[in-house]
Amino acid sequence: MTPELFIQVKAAEAIKALYGAEIKPSDLQVQVTRKEFEGDYTLVIFPLLRISHSSPENTGNAIGAWLQSNAPEIASYNSVKGFLNISFSALWWMELFAAIASDGNYGQLPQTGRRIMVEFSSPNTNKPLHLGHIRNNLLGDSVSRLLKACGNEVIKATLVNDRGIHICKSMLAWEKVGEGKTPENSGIKGDHLVGDCYVAFNDLYTKEVKELVASGMGEDEAKKEAPILKEAHDMLVKWEEGDKQVRDLWSMMNGWVFKGFDETYKALGISFDKVDYEHDTYLLGKELVQKGLDKGVFVKDPDGSVWCDLTADGLDRKLVLRGDGTSVYITQDLGTAERRFSEYELDSHVYVVGNEQDYHFQVLKLILKKLGFGWADQIYHLSYGMVELPEGKMKSREGTVVDADDLIQKMYEEAKATSEESGKLADMSAGEKEKLYHMIGLGALKYFIMKVDPKKTMLFNPKESIDFNGNTGPFIQYTHARICSILRKADGQGYRHDPSVIGSSIVPSAKEIRLIKLLNSLPSKVAEAGEAFSPAVLANYSYDLAKEFNQYYHDTQILREPDRTVLEFRLALIWNVARALEKAMGILGIELPERM
Repeated sequence: MTPELFIQVKAAEAIKALYGAEIKPSDLQVQVTRKEFEGDYTLVIFPLLRISHSSPENTGNAIGAWLQSNAPEIASYNSVKGFLNISFSALWWMELFAAIASDGNYGQLPQTGRRIMVEFSSPNTNKPLHLGHIRNNLLGDSVSRLLKACGNEVIKATLVNDRGIHICKSMLAWEKVGEGKTPENSGIKGDHLVGDCYVAFNDLYTKEVKELVASGMGEDEAKKEAPILKEAHDMLVKWEEGDKQVRDLWSMMNGWVFKGFDETYKALGISFDKVDYEHDTYLLGKELVQKGLDKGVFVKDPDGSVWCDLTADGLDRKLVLRGDGTSVYITQDLGTAERRFSEYELDSHVYVVGNEQDYHFQVLKLILKKLGFGWADQIYHLSYGMVELPEGKMKSREGTVVDADDLIQKMYEEAKATSEESGKLADMSAGEKEKLYHMIGLGALKYFIMKVDPKKTMLFNPKESIDFNGNTGPFIQYTHARICSILRKADGQGYRHDPSVIGSSIVPSAKEIRLIKLLNSLPSKVAEAGEAFSPAVLANYSYDLAKEFNQYYHDTQILREPDRTVLEFRLALIWNVARALEKAMGILGIELPERM
């Protein structure tokens, strides 16, 4: 039983005994006591005045006195202006800690029986992954781990956008200015090579537009009439017609990109259970369009295009099929959603997509509901803010993005430089150092991104993220390594951290109680983070726990404690701190080293 629930149950008994009134324990408000007051948890008294018909202070004192007399777990109380602050006994905290320490799956919530698909990444094959993709990937991967920790079966999925006009732009530029380069003969990573072609297309297109404008054509018309853009559209038509030469070029260049993506995913620690490709799915929704026409959900315009009129719902008319019969993005999304819910018998589908697509998913859910799919309400758009740099937004067409591979390498180099400055790795092998540098660099990157609530736009600063002090991944990693170092020394001296050896005579200090409180809150933090789809909750929990441990370590003798029983209790306590950090940070996809 959690402390909050214990107080709710006992306070309900007190109210019945004192005032003859029945009240549900869940109706009582209990919260952690604010730091400026003495106590562990606080019962809010104001809602009870209608029962007690007395002042807040008298009501609080009466309930507090009853609790202290009838619940030995409660050591003391104080009533302050309508708030009853309650302190638990040392025995209570030791029993609570023993229960935490003996639970091998602490922090893992009970199984729900629910199956959830989380779709994230979904890159275009015309450019390498960049910083914006990194936030998407890390958020999707972490949310998947989080939902699993909340007891759900989770399927990690991605839909690769491997067809369309943007792909043809890269292909056409390779034909025109690529000079026959391949990843093999150029030494350029495949996704980077194709991304260079995409930038080259934009350069060629911009040049042609300027020439047309200089010849007297209006800018808007020039943007539509540029010859290279028309060539790209012609190539797309040929692709859809199955032209062998175009399809062969498409397969070759996509192959380069897929190999490049795989390397980046591996470096980030990202994997998928289900990978779909747009060229296999873009026609899926056409049957649904016909069903929608039959049911009167959609209407066909004179030019043959098919629309869904959502104006009565406060939205616009939405195109679901072009006049020439070709599908649009939402056509594909409708069909893919139907197939996934049917094929996997999903209870929920989470799309991790930036907030610029909020309207798209609002429309998607509404159309699916109009088509009669009851599971439409089980679609959730995890909308996240963009990642910006000090100089502003990134632009792929202009080549002004922060490349994912370059950033991962930069984080490694920053971690290496910072670690070597510390001078604490002299006895580590070269291989151990390399592994550590990658672990710290990746941990810094992941934590810096994950600690920000997904809904917020964030500003990325690599140097700030690698700091070994403050709210950073390396600070938490270093805290874990410090605990492991203490435990290694203790093992060498013959001490144990097994909670079963803890004596009941131990009276935990205020700092030890604060650590136990934080350990106790891990399951509720996992549940809170899962409910909000926000790994930031666990990132900041990890920081609070690491910070509290470091204050405890600074003020407390551990290995120099003369009382063996107390010493081994403290070892058990910090071992569980390390375990809680591993659980919370593991959900973020961050490894914690045993040495730093």
